Amino acid sequence: MTSPLRPDIGLIIVGDEILSGKRADKHLPKLIELLTERGLQLGWAEYVGDKPERITQTLRRAFASGDIVFSCGGIGATPDDHTRQCAARALGVELELHPEAERLIRERMQDVAREQGVAYEPDRPDNIHRLNMGVFPKGAAIITNPYNKIPGFSVGSVHFVPGFPVMAWPMMQDVLDTHYAHLFRRGTYVEKSVIVFGSMEATLTPLMEQIEREHPDVKVFSLPSVDHPTWGRHIDLGVKGEPDHVEPAYRTLLDGLGLLKVRLGPELVRP
Repeated sequence: MTSPLRPDIGLIIVGDEILSGKRADKHLPKLIELLTERGLQLGWAEYVGDKPERITQTLRRAFASGDIVFSCGGIGATPDDHTRQCAARALGVELELHPEAERLIRERMQDVAREQGVAYEPDRPDNIHRLNMGVFPKGAAIITNPYNKIPGFSVGSVHFVPGFPVMAWPMMQDVLDTHYAHLFRRGTYVEKSVIVFGSMEATLTPLMEQIEREHPDVKVFSLPSVDHPTWGRHIDLGVKGEPDHVEPAYRTLLDGLGLLKVRLGPELVRP
């Protein structure tokens, strides 16, 4: 379980269509973009198909983790949508029609009737069925949907949005800005690294471990490449964290590389 002061952020993508290759996932790069703009990072991501047992297991871990988690997909009302039911099962609670969700869904149905020039029939079977999209685990809070008013929902720090990017992305952005602005680190997070030629990660590992011992507030990273178009075979070796912590750690890194007498290339800085 992560610290509540700085929880990890996770992403769950639900749907057989992603795993089969019928659709390409766009949520992962978009969430990374949204987080980067706010000085945050994605801690983990997981893909899961439409098998209810596996969705339930995945969500049970998410609820227990203490992480901030976004779950995309499977919250509709068709037979292959299981996420709402699996969330309730993972929590051990009942499903219930959320009153605000009901109001919004009925409002949406009235909007569609007006657009089509027909009378709104609230008791028509298909309209009754649409209310299932507002049946959430007991105690859930809604996430408003600016695209078509059909809401998502949150339980604690786990947030459920549709699989459609046009709906999911503004909903994820709203959750971040409404609930987690206190975690934003705009302009206070940096990565500094240097290109290392002619060395192996095993040779550099003791230095990396030393930096993490001496500078516990930063993370060390090593990104090897064998066919970079500019630098060829190399390792992008660096540290990341808040600037005040990164600077001394990076000096330790350069000093250690000097002692190892490895050949260095460009130094890189990424906000």
